[in-house]
Amino acid sequence: MIIGVHGLHMDEHLRSFLYEVQPGGVIFFKRNIETAPQCYDFLSECRRVVSAPLFTCVDLEGGTVDRMRDIVCNTHSAAQVAATKDRKLFRRAGEILGQEARAFGFNTNFAPVSDLGFAASRNVLGSRTASEDAAATVAYVKEFMRGLDAAAVLGCGKHYPGLGEASLDSHLTMPVVGKSWKTLWAEDLLPYRKLHKQFPFIMTAHAAYPNVTKDKTPASISKKWLTDILKKKIGYRGIILADDLEMGGVLAAASIQDAALRTIRAGSDMMLVCHKEEDVHAVFEAVLHEAERDKRFGVLVTKAAEHVLRFKAKAKALKKVAVRPNDKTVVKLRAALERFDKQLAKAAKH
Repeated sequence: MIIGVHGLHMDEHLRSFLYEVQPGGVIFFKRNIETAPQCYDFLSECRRVVSAPLFTCVDLEGGTVDRMRDIVCNTHSAAQVAATKDRKLFRRAGEILGQEARAFGFNTNFAPVSDLGFAASRNVLGSRTASEDAAATVAYVKEFMRGLDAAAVLGCGKHYPGLGEASLDSHLTMPVVGKSWKTLWAEDLLPYRKLHKQFPFIMTAHAAYPNVTKDKTPASISKKWLTDILKKKIGYRGIILADDLEMGGVLAAASIQDAALRTIRAGSDMMLVCHKEEDVHAVFEAVLHEAERDKRFGVLVTKAAEHVLRFKAKAKALKKVAVRPNDKTVVKLRAALERFDKQLAKAAKH
């Protein structure tokens, strides 16, 4: 699991909780970030409690999804950057956001959004998407990922197999996407087909695609989508991560405990549980008890854990933590982002 926590500092309750659960990662939200040094120190404390190397994660896409906006400054959205059609700026966008994430102590950024920006999802995704054109999206995502890599931060393609035609918010309920397999393969799946070797993580969507699965099973708990298509047909070998199991999109189809078991059976390596401590406990107990009861399931859990640990052992983003930030660090980040905004403005005029 990659789990959310509460508060701004380590305390005895959280220390005990992390020690018991031993998560594969932690994800911070705005509720956890007050200053750069505070965030860095809090993440360092989390690392000390967990025995295996820890994914320290944040959603830093730029634009509307930016957990550090109030500390550093407003950042550019994917739509703004992609509109320049300048691949150097695409890469710089990834690099500068990667540098910001790393300065705060994060080694993993759940970005870029790889969904296509169709009209159907515009009210939900807004400026988080680069383009409704699949090839243009691939170009943006590819360079953004290269920028993150240059900053020694892991990135993530999301939300597989694509929320571009989803008119409902999967945080609240389960979208049903009625596209044909042929059209999904040509459009929404193109970023994953072209870039599957570049994505450290692929985050799966809590949306149903009945023309592919013949039912309304969310992709995040579908063996057809995760094992048959993503692993076997596309050839993905990185980490498959189920989006937050507390979201309405998956809870419409299963309890959180059942969703955890089903996503592992479907082919996930990891899962997010972002908000409630009782939900983390529920998922932890459900997976543990099922692994003890069902030997085949236990083998799947062991293989997933081994896969994640091998990945962590090789990931350069986890090898070395950045130097602890100070007030000057934030000033430098703000200046770099402001310079980048000027570059964007200049490119937009041309």
